[in-house]
Amino acid sequence: MKKYLLLFAFVLFCATSFAQQKHIFSLSKNDFLLDGKPFQIISGEMHPARIPAEYWRNRIRMAKAMGCNTIAAYVFWNYHEATSGKFDFATGNHNIARFISICKEEGMWVLLRPGPYVCAEWDFGGLPGWLLKTPDLKVRCMDPTYMAAVTRYVTKLAAQVKPLQCTNGGPIIMSQIENEYGSYGNDKVYLEALRKLWRQNGINVPFYTADGATPYMLDAGNIAGAAIGLDSGGSDADFEQASKHNPDVPSFSSETYPGWLTHWTEKWARTDTADLKKEITYLLDHHKSFNLYVVHGGTNFGFTAGANAFSATQYQPDVTSYDYDSPITEQGQPTAKYFMLRNLIAKYVKYKIPEVPKSIPVITIPQIELKPFTNIWQQLGKPYLSPQPRPMEFYNQNQGMMLYRTKLIGHKSGTLTITEPHDYALVFVDGKFVDSVYRDGGKWTVKLPAATSKDPVLDILVEGMGHINFAQYMIDRKGITDRVTLNGMTLMNWQIYPLPMTENFVKQIKQTGGVAENGKGSFFKGSFELQQTGDTYFDLSKFAKGIVYVNGHNLGRYWNVGPQQHLFCPASWLKKGANEIIVFDFHRDKAGSVSGVSAL
Repeated sequence: MKKYLLLFAFVLFCATSFAQQKHIFSLSKNDFLLDGKPFQIISGEMHPARIPAEYWRNRIRMAKAMGCNTIAAYVFWNYHEATSGKFDFATGNHNIARFISICKEEGMWVLLRPGPYVCAEWDFGGLPGWLLKTPDLKVRCMDPTYMAAVTRYVTKLAAQVKPLQCTNGGPIIMSQIENEYGSYGNDKVYLEALRKLWRQNGINVPFYTADGATPYMLDAGNIAGAAIGLDSGGSDADFEQASKHNPDVPSFSSETYPGWLTHWTEKWARTDTADLKKEITYLLDHHKSFNLYVVHGGTNFGFTAGANAFSATQYQPDVTSYDYDSPITEQGQPTAKYFMLRNLIAKYVKYKIPEVPKSIPVITIPQIELKPFTNIWQQLGKPYLSPQPRPMEFYNQNQGMMLYRTKLIGHKSGTLTITEPHDYALVFVDGKFVDSVYRDGGKWTVKLPAATSKDPVLDILVEGMGHINFAQYMIDRKGITDRVTLNGMTLMNWQIYPLPMTENFVKQIKQTGGVAENGKGSFFKGSFELQQTGDTYFDLSKFAKGIVYVNGHNLGRYWNVGPQQHLFCPASWLKKGANEIIVFDFHRDKAGSVSGVSAL
């Protein structure tokens, strides 16, 4: 018996030692080196915040079964520090250390993409909205307010990931400095300050930067000694640009795109599989490392979707789904693109690619009849008072909605101009709906009709639809950001009602039973029974524009301008027996129905 106990102890010791085996990942002139030997990174990117934690292992296994040996992961600062000074690295899919540990358990290396700015079509590119409360804030530079917050974030995140570096027996082999900085600014002092911060906090794996394969982007975005990531790199010319910039470090395709993003009002992005195959073949033929952005996109649950803008009046919010036309769908299913890549990669790699995991069950749900529950006008709390409108962030609100109310004294009708409505507004006079205003395009005027009351009440209900996450217009506060004028007269003395529309806010609303008298801004509620749970998509095609909550979880925004009509709900947010769904709609004035369907 003693002999068997000794043998068991020896086996356990060996297993533990292997699990904690330390590695050295380094940069040579042309190659990445793992323990001194050339190593080709074949990475698939996914974002823990966009994937329910219950599915992390499944998605990692799916990437491995496609031929990947590495997972790239963005860390979204604003997801972990939603309130200034309060960090969450422990609950649900905030537990970034657990995600990285699962990668290790599944035999995958990790490229860490910690920001502080990441872009990613994520709200404010991962920067916290509460930063915008500072009136003269400057981001992605040595602005003292910004850098004080960055320092706190880096210190907290480094404590989570330091033990998970390959030098400590973990899977992290390389960490990124900022993201595509050469597309935004040229502050090398800032980039070096970030590297110094990470080093001071124990991050000792190599660093890389990621930029477009153009001279000015590489000049502004890369720093000496950091590997060069190309977004994307798919030709001799691309890699020659990297070599011209710095011939003494390796370069790789840090974002090779198997899919693309989609904005509201657009058709679903569908990328050419033949072009992708050609690019991946080139990379494999030339033994170039690469990262597929993204191998699996997931979902912009809640209010996490970002937006683009390339002019002062342009605004392009992203849809709730982050399916991205990627090899693994939003719901975790392999696509034809997935099998093409799996078969292609298998021809080049020496390691055995595992079998594709079984698909997670999908269910449909019969029609659910919804009934009026309450409306936004009966959920107004105590207002803030302000001489002129202020944006949401001033009141510690990141998104959701805000109601701005004043009396019309002087001018009673005419041309109302909102400067600027961020991002979608409904205008009312004495409770009657007048018109809606959408930020994109700069047409922010409404004709107010003559009112019969002495001092008509003007209401402007504003929805924030995602902070801009890329390029020069990132300082993007929500609500009314400057002023409101009527025939050129600035309207004063506002009551401002916060309506954050968070899960906690909706959980606390009281039933009043009716739709709004003006037909705008109503909540509808329904219940449904399930014998078995499974992934599903709720079909909102019978509604106009709003937000959906299932069993208290915010699934995200829907809008009948398209293309998205179906919102993903993971099985883990459903339960056997009774379930509840609440739909808030800006425009629907009658009860309707929803159902659960099987696909996006």
